[in-house]
Amino acid sequence: MRGMNQIAVEMKPSGIRKFFDIVSEMPDAISLGVGEPDFDTPWHIADEGIYSLEKGKTFYTSNSGLMELRTALADWYRNKYAVDYDGKTECLITVGGSEGIDLALRALLNPDDEVIVPEPCYVSYVPCVNLAGGKAVTIALKNENQFRLTPQELLDAITPQTKVLVLSFPNNPTGAIMTKADLLPIAEICKENDLYVISDEIYSELTYGEEPHCSIASLPGMKERTIVVNGFSKAYAMTGWRLGYAFAPEPVAKLMTKIHQFCIMCAPTTSQYAALEAVKNGDSDIAEMRRSYDERRKYLLKKLDSMGMPAFEPLGAFYIFPCIKSFGLTSDEFATRLLRQEKLAVVPGTAFGDCGEGFLRISYAYSIEQLREAMGRIEHFLQTL
Repeated sequence: MRGMNQIAVEMKPSGIRKFFDIVSEMPDAISLGVGEPDFDTPWHIADEGIYSLEKGKTFYTSNSGLMELRTALADWYRNKYAVDYDGKTECLITVGGSEGIDLALRALLNPDDEVIVPEPCYVSYVPCVNLAGGKAVTIALKNENQFRLTPQELLDAITPQTKVLVLSFPNNPTGAIMTKADLLPIAEICKENDLYVISDEIYSELTYGEEPHCSIASLPGMKERTIVVNGFSKAYAMTGWRLGYAFAPEPVAKLMTKIHQFCIMCAPTTSQYAALEAVKNGDSDIAEMRRSYDERRKYLLKKLDSMGMPAFEPLGAFYIFPCIKSFGLTSDEFATRLLRQEKLAVVPGTAFGDCGEGFLRISYAYSIEQLREAMGRIEHFLQTL
């Protein structure tokens, strides 16, 4: 029998799922490893999905998605981030934000085009670049910079083959953000070097502190070279509904839709009707969940620091990225022993790139009661080292 796709064969399995699978078979275990809100989908959103089923709205939508939903998203984005997208020609409804990332890369890349991927980062970027025929060039971000991308780091990574920069802020796994002041010089470099930007903004609504999220697409000259990827999973607690969206310049959006047409047809119709309700009436739900995450964030930051596991203050998403270098264990050793001895799962920082060595990703998308119990288990574990 002939061999299979070598790129797929050589891909490493997700470092997140490794620990998740072990925990699922371990009684009394606590997992702080999966980035999934512990809230139920708000009832008025779920109810709209149910109502669409009761009304027999179970047919395909257009390939791009419900026009009403795309229009509502364009209006919402314009009001929120001052970027004027045409819902008819510059918006595509996808199966989660993950499909949007895949489509954007496949639409943009020719063989051996280079894509700059700052790490630590979400586990899918590099594999998706490889599967699209591109070459991933990673940048090791630094803890002393709060894992933000600096202009010099970007300049040092650019070559004549560079075509795309992936930005993922607020960041998974670090909780880092990029402010408008941080993004302005990055935008200038992208324009000077004629780069596309794929801006993964799935955590945009989970931003803490005084300064709101800034989309790089809102900066001068950037809309026409930016593909914004977002979705409903994190902000609205709709992970299982599998719905995302992408904004892109019309030629890119058209090509992404063509690929989507042949691979997917359209996103789930029921989920689209629920999402329409979320866009129209879900801002208060986001605010309520964000307040709860913020309380948990502050608790973990203080508690971990008191245990000798310091972390910079994460101002986005629902993750904290404490340093464990003082304990003399690798990230994988620390996480594995913690799971075996205390039945507590966290994710080694190396699951998100080699520069994550010496760090752990801890998700606070869990109840404060679970977090307190988990911190007690970590304290007990540290006493055994």
